[in-house]
Formats: sequence, structure tokens, C-alpha cells
Amino acid sequence: MKILLAVDGSAYTRKMLAYLTTHEDLFATHNVYTVLTVQPALPPRARASLGKEIVDSYYAEEVDKVLTPVSKFLQRHGIDAKSSWKIGPAGECIAKLAETGKFDLLVMGSHGHGSLVSLVMGSVATKVLSSCKVPVLLIR
Repeated sequence: MKILLAVDGSAYTRKMLAYLTTHEDLFATHNVYTVLTVQPALPPRARASLGKEIVDSYYAEEVDKVLTPVSKFLQRHGIDAKSSWKIGPAGECIAKLAETGKFDLLVMGSHGHGSLVSLVMGSVATKVLSSCKVPVLLIR
């Protein structure tokens, strides 16, 4: 099975990873895993003022803060996952990669804050569910 793990470095990412380790059918070494994190785009004026080198360095640092601990966790459990990152609206980027990458399953944690619907699932989760045709497993 080809599984996309959407992570943001939050406590919900850790809960999602903990859930996977207790469910061997999902967390098996024969599955192919890709870990994705999405960084919000900096405003155009900020990017223009800071310059490409500083902006690229900023994104690299932010991505590293999220992906390094997740990669280490997965390696400790015998999983060699690919890593990917995107810049833009998280829900849209996650749903798009899940479909274009032909994943069998998308697994993500859910924050659960915001409006009434978002209170239950989280705004990123709501966006993913509304626009993704790939099966989604939300861990809360």
C-alpha cells in the first residue's frame, strides 16, 4: 500500500505516528510511505524584501524542524519513508499530492479548532476531506 503521511510537527502529528505504531496493518515495512509537510507561503512583499536566499533558507529551516523528528521516528521503527514538502495552502497541497501521487491512503492528524465543523475536524482536515478523492484516515 502506498501511504501519504501529512505532518505539521504538532502534537497531533505525534498522536498520528503513535497510532500507526499500534496498528501493524498500517505501519508495516512492506508499505511505501511518503511524509509531506506544507509551509504557508510568505506574503509577496516579504519575499521581495527579504530576497530569494533568505526566503529559501527560512523554508528549509521550517521544513527541517518538522521532517527531521518524523524521519527519525520512522527510522527507529524500521520505516524508510520518502520526504516531500510544498509551499501554499495546506489542505489544497495535501489533497493534490495525494491524488497526483496515486496514494492508496492519506493519514493525518486533526487539530480541531475554528468554526463548528472545524471544531470537530480542523480547517486543514475539512479542506482535505472536501477536495480529496483518496481515502483519508484522520487521527485525533
